[in-house]
Amino acid sequence: MNDTTVTLVGNVATAVEYRDTVAGGVARFRFAVTARRWDRGRGLWSDGNTSFYTVSAWRSLGANLAASVSVGEPLVVHGRLKVREEERDGQRKTFVDVDAVAVGHDLSRGTAAFRRAARTEPKPHPEQDPWTVAAEEGTSVTPQLVTAS
Repeated sequence: MNDTTVTLVGNVATAVEYRDTVAGGVARFRFAVTARRWDRGRGLWSDGNTSFYTVSAWRSLGANLAASVSVGEPLVVHGRLKVREEERDGQRKTFVDVDAVAVGHDLSRGTAAFRRAARTEPKPHPEQDPWTVAAEEGTSVTPQLVTAS
């Protein structure tokens, strides 16, 4: 599939909302990106228009993002761009969303301290794991090589 990927540099505009869903947890927030240009005539930086994006981050990225990000913090967001149109109050509106693949603090504007998240491995139920069942029963399990014919 040919998705349009983008990298955005901006600021968190709303609090991160985290929800557990059937497909896994998802974090959502609004992200503001403002173009800045150097005005040679005045010798100043000037702000251009601000674009707002709704960013979604799924599963572990979403959980880590919800635990790490606050309103106003500068971020770099990399992900798949999604543009959709809806009719609201009789007017067609365009919304731009980003399904995040990676998110990080913008280190050109400050420092951060990384903490690796503990990975949780799904544990099999003892009745499904022959090694655990055998150990509990005091019997041994003989490994067998199974080949497809």
